Amino acid sequence: MAETAAALRTLAYNVRAARTRAGLSLDELGRRAQVSKGALVGLEKAQGNPNFGTLVRLADTLGISVSALMEQPAEGRVRVVTADAVAPLWTGAQGSEARLMLTTSGPAPVEVWRWQLEPGEEYPSHPHQAGVVETVSVTSGRMTLIVDGTEHPVEAGQTATFDGDVPHTYCGSGAETCHLIMTVHLPPGPASIT
Repeated sequence: MAETAAALRTLAYNVRAARTRAGLSLDELGRRAQVSKGALVGLEKAQGNPNFGTLVRLADTLGISVSALMEQPAEGRVRVVTADAVAPLWTGAQGSEARLMLTTSGPAPVEVWRWQLEPGEEYPSHPHQAGVVETVSVTSGRMTLIVDGTEHPVEAGQTATFDGDVPHTYCGSGAETCHLIMTVHLPPGPASIT
């Protein structure tokens, strides 16, 4: 419980700081990210339990990575993160999961994710901001990547990349669990505020 409370406090601080840097009111951030003002007020008070979709929409709207919303500043030059040290940000009904392992720093950060997709289970993702590029590398099993309505089979040892600003879905296919590493390449600088 203490870890969850600490994570919520970090998230609250990071959302408020990013919103302030972007010069957005709670109303405006809520409108752009499609999150209610009440949920944002609770989030900035370290209350509630935001889901993965909400975190993605907030990060996209604020022009930062999901992990930038969740992480305390890194210490030292090297960060080593083990999968069991990171809680899944998404879990499926059949046991699938997605863990955000880390985000690189710099003007164009990259998120590194570990995914496990069970056969027949899928995760539909809304389009990200313009300039986001995703790469999926299947390490075992196979998946079907659906980008803008077109299916692309991706098997163990294969890598696919695509622009993330269109609807896309990750589907476990075949008879065994699919394991993959996904990177999300974010565009340089904050998203333009229009």
